[in-house]
Amino acid sequence: MKIIIAFCGVVAISVCIAYYLIIETKNSKPPDVLNPIDLNPETVDQDLLQVGQGHKIGAFSFINQDGKKIGLNDVKGKVFVAEYFFTTCQTICPQMNDQMQRVQYAFKQEDNFTILSFTVNPEVDTVEKMKRYANEHGAISGKWHFLTGDKEQLYHTARKYFFLLKKSEVENQGDVGSDFIHTNNFVLIDKEQRIRGYYDGTNPKEVDKLINDAKQILKE
Repeated sequence: MKIIIAFCGVVAISVCIAYYLIIETKNSKPPDVLNPIDLNPETVDQDLLQVGQGHKIGAFSFINQDGKKIGLNDVKGKVFVAEYFFTTCQTICPQMNDQMQRVQYAFKQEDNFTILSFTVNPEVDTVEKMKRYANEHGAISGKWHFLTGDKEQLYHTARKYFFLLKKSEVENQGDVGSDFIHTNNFVLIDKEQRIRGYYDGTNPKEVDKLINDAKQILKE
């Protein structure tokens, strides 16, 4: 009898938790659009600091792990998550891409969702190396793109579009960057190429929020 009561208690708790999560997701609202004026000024170029509306991810063109050119037109009309990393990173990148696997799994069946992982070290991260790394992380071809290419353009995209580098870090590295840097942030972009949020890619709770926010944005 005690076992039956305990089992029923566990079932009841599970049902309550599931119900709470459904209600919480249903009642949550999509995150606001973010523009340069809303962000940490240290991450925004001087000429963009006063932009209060209309910022969108601009044109880019890089090569993914399958040797295919991927650009802005490939993500137009889709919700996507962007990150910067490098394959030989032994600090935060493994944690970030373990979490990114969770993101991919959550949207495995969603055609209007994709992931862009930009390298900050293209001299080492060749297409072949990115392919091995993608395979190691279970990347689905066409869903999760590992992108390499011209270093100047990679850094330009990080600074001007996603605002992932602080001005002091950029200045310390010159225009292109004598070294390479990356952050732990994932950036959520909506179907109109607007920034909708930044999330700590090493924090499972933050990634949970990213997944929930992306689901809300996909409904817009």
